[in-house]
Amino acid sequence: MRTNPDVPVISVLLVDDQLLVRAGFRLVIDSQPDLTVVGEVGDGVAAVAEAERVRPDLVLMDVRMPIMDGIEATRRITALVEPPKVVVLTTYDLDENALAAIRAGASGFLLKDGAPEDMLAALRTVHAGDAVIAPSTTRRLLDMLAPGSDPAAVRAVESLTERERDVLVAMARGFSNAEIAERLLVSTGTVKTHVGRILHKLAARDRVQAVVCAYESGLIRPGR
Repeated sequence: MRTNPDVPVISVLLVDDQLLVRAGFRLVIDSQPDLTVVGEVGDGVAAVAEAERVRPDLVLMDVRMPIMDGIEATRRITALVEPPKVVVLTTYDLDENALAAIRAGASGFLLKDGAPEDMLAALRTVHAGDAVIAPSTTRRLLDMLAPGSDPAAVRAVESLTERERDVLVAMARGFSNAEIAERLLVSTGTVKTHVGRILHKLAARDRVQAVVCAYESGLIRPGR
């Protein structure tokens, strides 16, 4: 339902092996004036090929599929030149495959049984350059990470200033930029600057990747 031609339209590729699931997502997404489905496929191999063909802004990716799963498909898609952002869908909030997909380059993941408005908000958030993780699963997934296991992550975090580490810890706890600004008694603009520097120093695509790096470096430890 697009009534304003001046509204930028975010293109989405649907990847799920269940036709009814794809039909439901398409119905929800295409009902929005700023979102449109530009393709849909049922396995990872087709997803990579279709992503190269239609060049979507976003890919909504299922994890468990035939031929090639969503993890490997995410890895290949995010390795493309000017890749789309990938949001992974999972049925289980303790699915280790979802964490593997985030490590493969996904900008977050959502539960399939979430509210439609949450999915729409997540797509817009990821397209804007941020990342999303289903709130009910953030802690559980990150707790699967072994702290201090990656020397490269340790070195990257050591390059941060003390204030940047404070911001990264707050990001890992799920606080928004506005909430971080309030906690640190600085402006939201200052927090955005810190976040940008953190992403650059950690070579992270987005906040999710930065938080994974924080866990793998030992800056944040499971259960804390």
